[in-house]
Amino acid sequence: MTFAPVGVYKRVPVENPQARMSILDSIRKQATPIHPEGYVFIAAFAVGALILGWLWTPLGWIGALLTCWCVYFFRDPPRVTPLRDGLVISAADGVVCSIGRFAPPPELGLGVAPMQRICVFMSVFDCHVNRAPVNGRIAKIAYKPGLFVNADLDKASEDNERNGFVFDTADGQVGVVQIAGLVARRIVCFAREGETRAVGERIGLIRFGSRVDIYLPDGAVPLVSLGTRAVAGETPLADMKGGDEPRGFRIG
Repeated sequence: MTFAPVGVYKRVPVENPQARMSILDSIRKQATPIHPEGYVFIAAFAVGALILGWLWTPLGWIGALLTCWCVYFFRDPPRVTPLRDGLVISAADGVVCSIGRFAPPPELGLGVAPMQRICVFMSVFDCHVNRAPVNGRIAKIAYKPGLFVNADLDKASEDNERNGFVFDTADGQVGVVQIAGLVARRIVCFAREGETRAVGERIGLIRFGSRVDIYLPDGAVPLVSLGTRAVAGETPLADMKGGDEPRGFRIG
C-alpha cells in the first residue's frame, strides 16, 4: 500500500456564481437611478472635468467633484407612497418653508380667495423630480415666465418663472406650482392637460434649486410644520378629509 506524500494536496477554491450574482444584485439595488433629463448635463460636466484636468490637475479634481454632484442632483429614486383618501403627499423633496393662506396664482383659475398653501423649498442637494400630490385629473397646466429671485422668499410665488397644475379630485381642486429659483433656469413638465395621474407619479423636474407650492381646498388640515423635511411621493403634507387633527411638533 502506497501513501501520497504529505503536503501534496491543496484546497482549490470553487467559484460560487450565485454568491457573485448576490453581491452584484446588492450593489445594483443600492445604486440610485438617474433621470434621463440629466444625461446631457452629466456628460457636459464630465467633458468639462477632462478639459480642466488637462489644463491643470487640481482643476480637474474640482471638475470631477462637480460631475459627481451633477449625478447626485439628477437622481430619481423610487418612492413608497402612502395611499389613503384625502391625504396630500409632498410633491417635492426639501424643507417646508411656508404654511398659511394665500391667493393662488391667477393663471390657475382657482379664484382670488386665499387658499391653504404649503411650500417646499428644494436646495441644490435635494432630488428635483416632482410628483403628483393627489389622485386626480389634470384640468389645467399654466406656464408663466418671470424672474429668478431666491425661491425661499415669499415674493418668489408671485415674481418667479413658474409652471402650475390644477388637479380635479373628489375633495376639490388642488393647485401645484413649480417655481424656478435663483439658480434654476428650466422647468420641465412631464404631464399634459386632461391626463389622470395617480398620487406619487412623476409630473416634472426643475433645474437647479427651486420650490413647489401646493394650494389646498377649504377644510384641508396641514400635517407638517415649518422646517419639516419632506420627501416627494412619501411625506403626507395635509389631510383634505379632516380626519386628522392639527399636530403639535417638537424640534430636537
